[in-house]
This record gives sequence, structure tokens and C-alpha cells, in this order.
Amino acid sequence: MKQVAQNYKSGEMALIEVPAPACRAGGVLVRSSFSLISIGTELMKVNEAGMSMLGKARSRPDQVAQVMQSVTTVGPAATYRKVMNKLDSWTPLGYSLCGTVIEVGAGITEVKVGDLVACAGNEHALHAEVNWVPGNLFVPVGPGIPAEHAAFATVGAIAIQGVRRAEPALGETALVVGLGLIGQLVCQLLAAAGVRVLGCDLDAERCLLAEALGALGSAAPGDGLDNLVARSTAGRGVDHVLLTAGAKDAAPVELAVRHARDRGRVVDIGRCTMNFPWNASYIKELDVRFSRSYGPGRYDPAYELEGRDYPAGYVRWTERRNMECFLDLLARKQLSIAPLVSHVADLDDAVATYRKLQDGELKAVAVLFRYPAGPGLPAAPAREPVAQQPVSSVPAPRPLRDARSLPRPLRIGFIGAGHYASSMLLPHLMGRQDIVLSTVVTNSALSAENARRKFDFDVAATSVHQVWDDPNVPVVFIVTRHSSHADLVACALRAGKAVFVEKPLALTQQQLDLIVRAVDESGNDRLHVGFNRRFAPLLTKARRQFGRRVGPATVRYLVNAGRLDSGSRNGWSDTEGSRFDGEGGHFLDTISWLLDATPITVFACSTPDARDLQASVWFDDGSTAVLTYATSGSRRFPKETLDLLADGKVLRLDDFRRASVYAHGRWLSSRLPRPPDKGQRAQLDAFLRAVATGGEMPIQLQSLLATTQATLAVGRSLAAAAAVSITAVTTGDLG
Repeated sequence: MKQVAQNYKSGEMALIEVPAPACRAGGVLVRSSFSLISIGTELMKVNEAGMSMLGKARSRPDQVAQVMQSVTTVGPAATYRKVMNKLDSWTPLGYSLCGTVIEVGAGITEVKVGDLVACAGNEHALHAEVNWVPGNLFVPVGPGIPAEHAAFATVGAIAIQGVRRAEPALGETALVVGLGLIGQLVCQLLAAAGVRVLGCDLDAERCLLAEALGALGSAAPGDGLDNLVARSTAGRGVDHVLLTAGAKDAAPVELAVRHARDRGRVVDIGRCTMNFPWNASYIKELDVRFSRSYGPGRYDPAYELEGRDYPAGYVRWTERRNMECFLDLLARKQLSIAPLVSHVADLDDAVATYRKLQDGELKAVAVLFRYPAGPGLPAAPAREPVAQQPVSSVPAPRPLRDARSLPRPLRIGFIGAGHYASSMLLPHLMGRQDIVLSTVVTNSALSAENARRKFDFDVAATSVHQVWDDPNVPVVFIVTRHSSHADLVACALRAGKAVFVEKPLALTQQQLDLIVRAVDESGNDRLHVGFNRRFAPLLTKARRQFGRRVGPATVRYLVNAGRLDSGSRNGWSDTEGSRFDGEGGHFLDTISWLLDATPITVFACSTPDARDLQASVWFDDGSTAVLTYATSGSRRFPKETLDLLADGKVLRLDDFRRASVYAHGRWLSSRLPRPPDKGQRAQLDAFLRAVATGGEMPIQLQSLLATTQATLAVGRSLAAAAAVSITAVTTGDLG
């Protein structure tokens, strides 16, 4: 299928061919009829991509700070790869469309194939021929509403949410600053609610359009606007100022303060520089509010991706209900959309259309892309995708092939191609003579195509069955969301594949049992989990220097995990587990490997907010360990420090940069002049060597299971406030 995309590094715009997305549970597959270009939002993104690297940095100082922190943590080389991977990629455009449902995922009952729906979301309602849209980001379009008008539902929800934040009352006066698409819709909504509307814009034509659509008057900033406001409010000033302009200076804010009445309300809907004149704002005691995009639910993965609605009794207007409200207003002829449509372009003319908008050749309030009708597109895969693969559709068990019969070089399938896969795994696999990167599968068609292009995969796909069903791909890497690991591992083992899965192996005992059952039923135990620290060259050398151990050992492992950036999930999640669920296996595996012992009992405690925890672990050889996983420490302190004491000896590891062993003498490694090597390349070498030769996997299956059980036991111990014994699960136990 075709999709509009832009390379953020070069600024290049293109209409590219990508695989059609798969339909998955909790959403629908939609064939686009019309998608809307939001002139302000999208052109800002397009223009930003055309800046120099310095210009990009100046426009996003928040991301520059993240880059500098990454340099401190993982070093300049890894940071450079991460940044370039993000910049030198095709990124999608679009977030508002209308189209026809062509497939319905499990759990969706309110629409059927053939229904017209309006869709939202900058990851789901893209300028693409086919999109997968989750349940809370689409709404059915009623009879009598043209598809080209329903395509405005997303920006309509943005305008509605801004008006709701202003809380206008009948007969009040509002000033709308910025009469682009959002501003024009806000003017109409306010007028429909019985509010006296004034408009302000530098463009005289937009002022005239606002007046034609219900504004009492409009003017550019200056004496004309001053007189209009004074005349319309008897000199009091307006009750509300709604900022829908996108400005790099504080002019719109200063204008808002100037024209708002005493204790008036200012609502920012656009992207203004919010430098309020303090004295004037203080004297008027202004009420300043922000409007969050489409409404409540926006940026909440549980709402947008998992379909968890907010009860109407507590949250009357969510982003989806705002979209429904907009369509209802269209159906009742309360809003006029046709005058806002400046141009309709065929999708094939997308690149030229953006260029005309950038150059000013096409002056527009709103532009629509029109999509070809009919069955001209290939049917989207009618199978479950990467993160939603259900147990019921797992492949029938297939025999594991003898290593001698595997294709040479080994052909590899990759499921998931996010930041970790693209920066820490795939760079180590590129260019190897013993493998071929065959198929990459992601939920997003564009991310699959990006991975194919960057890492020279043969095929980009959106259905895991393109890996399961390919007998020429004997090896699969699973680097997806944590909650999907267990199902995908079970499927891959049943399909007769050798499996490398990133941690964690499982988030629940039921998921772990699923994997054990897959091993039992398929006879395939060719499984490796990405516990890379035991392969770190510095730590393996220190272990050799420590030498043979006779008595029990004591281990202390401090993980200064640090707080996540704003917007990241820092605590517990019903579906993805906690940070420790996802990362804790690394450290428990490292301890078990150092001791060559199996954990048997865990007792854990945490701070009241559950951000910091300590786990005391007992092992079957009498050794003990205390693992501290904390997010409250300083980022300037090393992330990982470890001490092992036994037989009159001490091993110390300082964040994989320096190690020392104190015994009869003292061994001290040289401090690494480069970023620490945590063993990613070495573990990949060991895994691929085992697959190619048919030798033992780098970590025994029982060790993988024991580490996962110990990780799960930490959560159970926290919940019970008691020690938890670990009962080993072995293949054959589940029958």
C-alpha cells in the first residue's frame, strides 16, 4: 500500500510502498477515503524536518537534554546510533481521516465490515491507504454526513475540548486568536453555544471567513482589534481568550492579557510561547488553562491502545465522545465544513501538495487527500499481529530440524524493531557472513519498512505468520512489548524455530507455564533469553580472577535505575508489569551465574511508593544475595555496582567500567576508555554458534526458568509482605 512519509534527518518527503497493516484485537482495519492535512501542526513538523541539525536541536531543547543524559549513561557511540536511528527513518504524517471498515478485530462489536468511520491518532489515522485503528480512536459516521467532512472529526475534537476548557456561558464574549482550521472551528462552536465571538488573525481573508461562519467581527492585532473588543464588551474586555495560533514569540499571549477582562480566562489550544506579562496578568488575576489535544484519554495507553473507557459519570467527555459530539453537530447542520476546504488532492499528488503549502503557492485553511476507491489494494493480512498473537492460533508443533540441515547462512526472522533492537542487537548482526536478515515483522507498516531499509532485511511484514510459515527461517528474534513475549515464544517453539527473546521471558506464572508446555509438546527447547550481563567481557574476566569458590557467598548488587522521563511508565502496569518485572531478571541471572547456584527463596520489601525495592535471595548452595533496585538515586552515580564475598576474597564490579578482585593479592582491571560492554555482541555470538552447531544453548533452560520464577517471586513477596519459596518448574511437569 502507499503511505506519505518524511525523513526527519534529510527532510525528504515521499509517497512510499509499505506492507499493509494486520488487523488485531481491539480495533478495526480501515481503508481510507479522505485524510485531512492539519496545516498548522503538520507544516510545523515538515518545516522542522527541513532544518539543520543545529536548528532541530534549538527547536527541541527537551530532546537535546535527553541526548546529553544518554551520552553520560551509554557513551557517545551508542547515543549517536540511537539518535541517527531515530532521525534517519521514515516518519508518518497525518492524524485525522474517514474511511471504510474492511476488517474487524476481536472484541469490537459496534461496527461491521463496510461501515464508514472517522478515525484519530498520529500513530493510527495516518496518510496511508489502510490503517489499523484501536477501538477508542474511531467512531461510526451516521447517514447524511459526507466522508470528506467526517475526516475533520479529530481536529473537531481538539476544538471542542478547547471550548470545554473555557467553560463559556450563554451571552459571554470570547476572542479567538488565530483563525486557522482549529480557530475557525472554535469560532463556530462558540457561536453555536450562544457565545458572542470575536476573531483575530493577521490574514484578512481568514478574518472574513470567520465572520461569514458566525463571528461578530474580526481584525488583525492593532487599533482595529482594540476598538472591536472595546465596542463589543462595553470596555470590560472579553470573558475568554482562546489561543489557537502557533507562534514562536509571546505576541498572542500579550494580546490575550491585553484584551481579557478582570478575572478572565485564557485557554491555550495551539502552541504559543507562554511568556505572560506578570504584572498585567497578576492585576487581572487571569485564569490560564491548557487544552490537551482531543480530550481526556489522550496520551493514556490504557485508554487509547487497550480500549479502557472512562465512566461517563466521572469523565463525561473523553476524546472519543468529543469526536462523537462533532459528528452529531455535523449531522444536525450546526457546523459548516465546506467553506474550510481549500483544496482536495489525490494521494498520488501528496508530495507536490506539501511543497506547494510550504512554498506558499497553495494558501489553505484545510486540505484533504482523496484515496482511490474499490478493491485496488491488496487484502490486508487476516491474521493476528506481533503484540496480540493469541494462544489459540499457535502453529501445530513441528519437528526441530537438525543443525546440519539448516540453511547456510542462517536465515533470521526479527519480530519487533524498536529502539533496543535497532541500537543494541541489529547493529551487531549486520554484515555477518554466517547469517541473512530475512524477515522483519512489526505492527507498524512504516517501522517494518524502516527496519528493512536500514538493516537490509529481505522482507518487511506486519504478520508473524510470515515467519512461522517460512521453513527457510529457522531462527527468530523476539524484541516486542513485554506482555507479548510468552505467547510469541510459545508460537515460535511450536513452529520449530530456535528462539532469542529479550527479557523478560514471562510476566506471570501462567505465561511461564505456557512456554514450558510448548517445550513439552514440541520437543523444542532451543531458547535463549537476552540476559547479556553474564557475557560481559569485564565481568567474565573478573570471575576467572576470583577463581574457584568453596563456601557459601554473599552478594550485594545495587542497581541505580533512575527515574524515567516524564510521560514514561515508572510504576506498575496491569499489562506490562513493573520496571523490575521487565529488568530484574538481568540482575538475578547475573547473581545466579556468578554463584553457579539456583535461587530457592525470596523476600522483598519496598518503599511506600514502590519505586525502590530490595530483594533478599537465598540460593541452594547456602549463598545469599541482596538486590537493591532503586529509582530515587542520582543519575550521576553509576547504574550498577556489585560485590561478591566468599572464602576470604572479594570481587567488585563498577558499572562494567572497572572490576577488581581482592584475594592473596589484588587484581584491578584498567578503566575502560570507551562505553561499557555489557555483553550484547558476545551473547549473540554464543547463541548463533549454538544454533549453527546444534550445541548447548548459552544458558540452560532450567536456569532461564529459575531466573524468571525468582523475578516473579519478588512481586509476590511484595504483595504478601512475606518470604516466598520458589518451586522449580521443569519440562514434563505440566503434562
